[in-house]
Amino acid sequence: MMRDLFERFYENKGPLGKWAKYAEGYFVFPKLEGPISNRMFFKGKEVITWSVNDYLGLANHPEVRKVDAEAASEFGSAYPMGARMMSGHTELHEQLESQLADFVNKESAYLLNFGYQGILSTVDTLVGKDDVIVYDVDAHACIVDGVRLHLGKRFTYKHNDIESLEKNLQRAQKVASQTGGGILVISEGVFGMRGEQGKLKEIVALKAKYNFRFLLDDAHGFGTLGRNGAGAGEEQGIQNDVDVYFATFAKSMASTGAFIAADKEIIDYLRYNMRSQMFAKSLQMQLVKGALKRLDMLRTQPEFKAKLWENVNALQNGLKSNGFDIGNTQSCVTPVYLRGSIPEAMALVKDLREEYGIFCSIVVYPVIPKGIILLRLIPTASHTLDDVHETVEAFASIREKLEKGLYKRFSDALMNSDS
Repeated sequence: MMRDLFERFYENKGPLGKWAKYAEGYFVFPKLEGPISNRMFFKGKEVITWSVNDYLGLANHPEVRKVDAEAASEFGSAYPMGARMMSGHTELHEQLESQLADFVNKESAYLLNFGYQGILSTVDTLVGKDDVIVYDVDAHACIVDGVRLHLGKRFTYKHNDIESLEKNLQRAQKVASQTGGGILVISEGVFGMRGEQGKLKEIVALKAKYNFRFLLDDAHGFGTLGRNGAGAGEEQGIQNDVDVYFATFAKSMASTGAFIAADKEIIDYLRYNMRSQMFAKSLQMQLVKGALKRLDMLRTQPEFKAKLWENVNALQNGLKSNGFDIGNTQSCVTPVYLRGSIPEAMALVKDLREEYGIFCSIVVYPVIPKGIILLRLIPTASHTLDDVHETVEAFASIREKLEKGLYKRFSDALMNSDS
């Protein structure tokens, strides 16, 4: 019997949606207010903010804001109108692409309107139905959604497990030899939840044996890793072996947009075949000029990255010396793993924000296994060592309360009062 398409929305809100009554407006869809910085306001109270991906502290830098404002005054928010292929192409778009390609040591680059849409469309355009995709099981949702568009075979390998990767490459090679297709391997430079770098050296070492092409999503590595800030590929010395490099402006560049970089022939193909860009309005000039300014600062002012890493090291060392489990992070992303239920996690975070003035992201099942609470901290160049010390002390206090069962009793009382 046919059912109403929307019927399931009333019956099952999903693993996160079922908590909306308790979580919305506070734990999910919270409203941070004030200038983007190390300290902002939440529910009218100043909090140390560890949830903003403004790695280099450029979002409110006066030089950046001046360029953004001047570009908005000169061009408005509409220029240029139309898609790049039709009427939205400018010399400044070309200039930014050229500088980005040079910065990440590639022949050519192509601007994308958004990071999520950009990597999704890149995956979709790089492969045809006869090709095979092999990707890390912990890949970001934007990669997963790109893979889901693929009409051919796809295999996942265990996270950062090279033995698993090789087994799946053998499977992919067998399929590709039958279909006459090729193989695309996808990894992230930095995995955004765990903070681990992808095992890029080990991945590219398999290229000669399995004849695959390598797509690297370096959203969290660009601007933060590598001698010059060119990302995880530069950090691990394998940038030349990355066939298609992707990064977003939403992290270190504190803006909107993204880019891909590769050999000129590859970029030319993507420019003429990537549907999300062919049929979408061009990246607006305010964002293009702003990105040129940000890239210039990233290249010429290494003190931003140096300050970022001073804060990263202080925070991660402080947490580890106090016995916290921060996993195997090899980046700025700083996860803190605790044990508890989702209601306990909500009570803990509420206490952290209300009593200690600390705002960080909370990650629970189904993003991570049941029974685990992940508090995810993003250090930036705008944080201070005082912020770090205050946060480590607060975390020690809330861990003690968690272990004594205070948050369980509080969450049980809340649930019972609403039942």
